[in-house]
Amino acid sequence: MSTSSSNGCCGCRSGAGSPRRGFLARLAALVLAMVAYVTPAIASLVAFLNPLRQKSKSGEFIRLAALDTLDGTPRKVAIVQDRTDAWNRYPNQPVGAVWLRKVGENEVKAIHVVCPHAGCFIDYDAANHRFMCPCHNAHFDLDGVRLEATSSSPRDLDTLEVDYETKDGVKYVLVKFQNFRIGTADKIEA
Repeated sequence: MSTSSSNGCCGCRSGAGSPRRGFLARLAALVLAMVAYVTPAIASLVAFLNPLRQKSKSGEFIRLAALDTLDGTPRKVAIVQDRTDAWNRYPNQPVGAVWLRKVGENEVKAIHVVCPHAGCFIDYDAANHRFMCPCHNAHFDLDGVRLEATSSSPRDLDTLEVDYETKDGVKYVLVKFQNFRIGTADKIEA
């Protein structure tokens, strides 16, 4: 008793199986392939957008100096914070600087060290008691106001908000550090 080569012993076709099983197998393979390709793409997108979801430390008050260590002469103080990017944390990194100057018995003025014109760091000219930008030779008074009527700086120097805290009998100066856009007449947080 011989059977044809396309039929099995029970009379059904051997090989591929029923057309429905083949469709379900191909559908399952397609779904698994899509999951295999889409999962890394979604993970990459989440990792790429992660810095946008993290809260920035900009604008937090930072303790910079004891009040009794300051006087009427501007003193440049580095801003040191923990810096975090999407994957790493860098403790105690310099992120900027401010000029601190005592303007009263218990009052301090804080001025950002970055010139609003082109982002250069301003210097203190002790001989003339004023700030100056070495990039375009603009001059500012001790309060950060432009001294030249035709200054290339679009605005006065950026002042920062100051607060105070007393700890263990010592009064400390706190500064709300933030960066601002350069090249604009308006003081806009960067």
